[in-house]
Amino acid sequence: MISVANLVQEKALKGNYFTPSAYVQGDFELGLLETRLGSRLIALPEVLLQGIYAGLDEEIGQATGIVLYNCGRWWGKSFYRRFIQEVSEYYEMPLAQMEMAQFLSCLKQCWKTHGWGVVNFNFDYYSQGFIVVNTVNSPFAEAAPQYKGFACHPEAGILSSFFSQLTGEELGCVQLSCESMGAQSNYFVIGLEERLKLAKALSEEGHDHSTIMDRLLESNSTDN
Repeated sequence: MISVANLVQEKALKGNYFTPSAYVQGDFELGLLETRLGSRLIALPEVLLQGIYAGLDEEIGQATGIVLYNCGRWWGKSFYRRFIQEVSEYYEMPLAQMEMAQFLSCLKQCWKTHGWGVVNFNFDYYSQGFIVVNTVNSPFAEAAPQYKGFACHPEAGILSSFFSQLTGEELGCVQLSCESMGAQSNYFVIGLEERLKLAKALSEEGHDHSTIMDRLLESNSTDN
């Protein structure tokens, strides 16, 4: 019979790397917030995010979404590199050897620990070329002016960049619903830019995320 005690002695079971009590370190007297590896963390007050949205809207108007999306894409590049490095080192295995459940658990906890809300991933449409992402309690939606259009552009940019690097394909991300416009959660769809044009057009026409996904799948089956 295998002894659990012996197994634990040989190699301790590791919890989620991004558990807040272990991941977030700090010296409040010096005003420092750091990760467990010493990378600096910055706490952004909600009023600052509100100011960024308001300032961009005043200066560049409708281009605000594009600017925030591209900021998210640049942010997402470094976020991906740091995430993969830290997770691979902690679990002592390359990403390719990691179980999908473990990988997603880390990514979800990472998202929550950084204060971006709660995220879930739906791979039911993966064989058709799409990944659906759902978030709630987004700080970006909370800070944005209500009912002025979808607000989670930085999140969309991060998701686009993260999964582009993960899959080796140049992917885009389109938001399908937003808490800032009264929705219960934020929905995003990730896929090839060319195939997301329909999703963007339908979203701008005001269709809900279920209708948009149905139309995307219909279009995909017709093209094939």
